[in-house]
Amino acid sequence: MSDVVWVFPGQGSQKVGMGKELAEKSSIARNVFNEVDRALGFDLSRTIFEGPSEELLRTTNQQPAILAASVAYLRVLRASGELPEPGWVAGHSLGEYSALVAAGAMSLADAARLVRRRGELMEEHGLGGMVAVLGLDATVLENVARETGTEIANFNAPGQITLSGRADGLEAAGKLAKEQGARRVLPLPVNGAFHSSLMEPVAEALWPMIAETTIDRPSVPLIANVDGRAISEPDELRAELRAQITASVRWIDVVQSAAAAGACRFYEVGPGKVLSGLIGRILPNASAAPVEPLLASLVY
Repeated sequence: MSDVVWVFPGQGSQKVGMGKELAEKSSIARNVFNEVDRALGFDLSRTIFEGPSEELLRTTNQQPAILAASVAYLRVLRASGELPEPGWVAGHSLGEYSALVAAGAMSLADAARLVRRRGELMEEHGLGGMVAVLGLDATVLENVARETGTEIANFNAPGQITLSGRADGLEAAGKLAKEQGARRVLPLPVNGAFHSSLMEPVAEALWPMIAETTIDRPSVPLIANVDGRAISEPDELRAELRAQITASVRWIDVVQSAAAAGACRFYEVGPGKVLSGLIGRILPNASAAPVEPLLASLVY
């Protein structure tokens, strides 16, 4: 079995212009962006390539934009033979959709429509917000969350955890976290309390669309955000896509589960290098690398 994991980023990794040069040089990349535009019925690629950044930052655009860029990167690299085939795939939140497209479990068009709707619903039900807490043990922060009525949204890496909740709860949690020894508490530029119970209306509204979407058995297992298990059955994958809307992203568990199964090489397939940095903190001896430098070195 391969010792490689392809990992796909979520919101926050976007940037205006991502994939533009690649699409100009490669018909493979260009076809990906065109396919997403057709699936959505409008020219999202123009916003991706040209901005303005305020439009790309909108959750409803961010999600399909990151999906499109990630799949474009993947398909170009696979065609070039520069990317080793994986034994598993994983994605951070939104990135699970990119991972399922990569593993052949879902079509790109279906994934684009799903994440566009996911983003619309998150904007419609945008209660509360999120903060990143740096330098505090997870057990201590779990106690802080319980005392302030907030919830842990992301276990990203040791000492890097995010909280979701209503504004007053987050304010109280930030103060208490600092009293407990947190190094920094940073508000995140999001319009809702993602990965918390406040997103239940989103999960309920999106579920019929998830249930109706064709999902096949993937070529390799997906290591799930919700509990770090490797899953392959279509019904399990559907349940994961619903559950991850309200559940914590247990990225530490995802990475550690992959390592326990024999993975030691992680490739971040998509814009940026956030996940590579997190993996390096979780598994200092593993190889974790973003693919953008590989794309830059390709000769067309």
